[in-house]
Amino acid sequence: MNLIKLRWWPWGVLTVIALVILAFFVLYPLGVLFSNSVRDESGALSLAGFALLLDNSMFVEAVGNTLILGVTVTALSVAIGVPLAYMVARYEFPLKNLVAILPVVTIVIPEVIVGQSWLLILGNNGLVTNFLETLGVELPSFYGWNGLVFSMTLVYYTYIYLGVLAALRGFDGQLEEAGLSLGTPPLMTKLRVLVPLMLPAVAVNALVVFSLVVGNFVLATLLGSRVPLLSVMTYNEFINEMGGSPLLQSAMSVVSIVIVGIVLFVQKKVVERKLYTMTPGRAPQAERVRSGAAVLFTGCVGFIIFLSILPLVVVFIAAFTETSGPVMRWGTWSFTNILRIVRSAPEPIFNSLTFASMATLAGVVFAVLASYLIIKKRSLLTQSLDYIVVMPLTISGTVMGIALVQTFNTGWLVLAGTSAIMVLCYAVRRLPFAVRNASSTLFNIPDSIEEASISLGVSPLMSFFKVVLPVMKASIVSAAILMWVTTIAELAATVVVYTGGLETMPIAIFRQIDGGRLGLASAYGAVMITVILVPILVSIKLFRINLFSNR
Repeated sequence: MNLIKLRWWPWGVLTVIALVILAFFVLYPLGVLFSNSVRDESGALSLAGFALLLDNSMFVEAVGNTLILGVTVTALSVAIGVPLAYMVARYEFPLKNLVAILPVVTIVIPEVIVGQSWLLILGNNGLVTNFLETLGVELPSFYGWNGLVFSMTLVYYTYIYLGVLAALRGFDGQLEEAGLSLGTPPLMTKLRVLVPLMLPAVAVNALVVFSLVVGNFVLATLLGSRVPLLSVMTYNEFINEMGGSPLLQSAMSVVSIVIVGIVLFVQKKVVERKLYTMTPGRAPQAERVRSGAAVLFTGCVGFIIFLSILPLVVVFIAAFTETSGPVMRWGTWSFTNILRIVRSAPEPIFNSLTFASMATLAGVVFAVLASYLIIKKRSLLTQSLDYIVVMPLTISGTVMGIALVQTFNTGWLVLAGTSAIMVLCYAVRRLPFAVRNASSTLFNIPDSIEEASISLGVSPLMSFFKVVLPVMKASIVSAAILMWVTTIAELAATVVVYTGGLETMPIAIFRQIDGGRLGLASAYGAVMITVILVPILVSIKLFRINLFSNR
């Protein structure tokens, strides 16, 4: 009896509680979504929803377009991210350190800001578009495929870049030197030695990019124009079926999950076949490039940085530019837009700060517990906990929002239409980020420290609070900041679960853009970027925290 109590209290009990919470708020809503997709209006089992979708030529086209867009953006992201990572890992050139801002710039800038900024630059009434028209040059429309592929590639190539860069920095240069010593040409050596070891990193991060593109709602809506895409069509069906049958919206959501699931399965098989175990060794010394090569390298990196940071600059300029509806009077400065949103419509700002704070607090508390159980108290139960925690990463925000609304729209726990479902959705969506960041320090904490505390008579739970938590301070702050900044920018899930009076800043930006009021949209965007960047700068300067650690 005492042995069972020692084994299960307190960590076994806390593991079960964590599993129950995740099962209720993650697995159960997804189960309801799948159940609704195979039931007709009478509640009987039926595949009528999928049959209707297959008979709908618009849906078939949307699935095809989504797959084409996913493959195209993923391929271009690989084409940009891999060479850039190789340049940074293997060469020294002027301004190389500027590349360090790439993960911060491209990942932290919300997609709604990216889409809005590129419309201000290359849209029908964009700054560059109008300038070139005065020179007699007419650009192709930025709406549709051009805008989608261009903007998504600039957002998502960083995932490839970071993954491949980490792989290259962990590569043992002695393997390459051995190949060269055997008389193999340098190019052939790289193809035979370096490329196979990079493939798993490319494959894993390519899946991340593909899943993000398939589930992308923000850029697809702002720039998609008349290009049917699955994410937008699913949202439109959700709006059309509000108060009615959830059959079609559920079927569409399931299709998007299945697409990512199939790609995940294929990717897993490829990675398993190409997986190599390497003992960490000396990374190759970076080669300094000079003259023409240095100019070329710096120019390429500088151009990518310029395109990545341009949305951030443009949104602040536009926020203080005098506007008249969709017309931007560039070069004419005014505080009107900022004053209007602060005085007349501050609710989205207040709502964003409130909901993000609540979601961050709940998410970080749960993430700290879950990460400790997964890393330090390994068992079959904690393995299951690990799998369920990361599950929302493979599900788009729109689909997750639809699942939560369908589940908690009726019954004993009604959350739909309240702020509670928004906080819940944010916490569930961003929990994987918080867990991964909270786990980073735990790998380096020896079990002996905690065991020593327990041997001195301190209970396991108090030892956790007195010994483990203080050491985890940096990773907890990192998890909180990362969860905060990603929650503030969340739109894909918010657009499904919010109701009147609960608008957030991303919703306000989205609605202002839809109404052609780009100045007000930019003002909200400037406030949101400020709210995002300030915690990041504070955490880096004050706590010396790397929010984008690869560990």
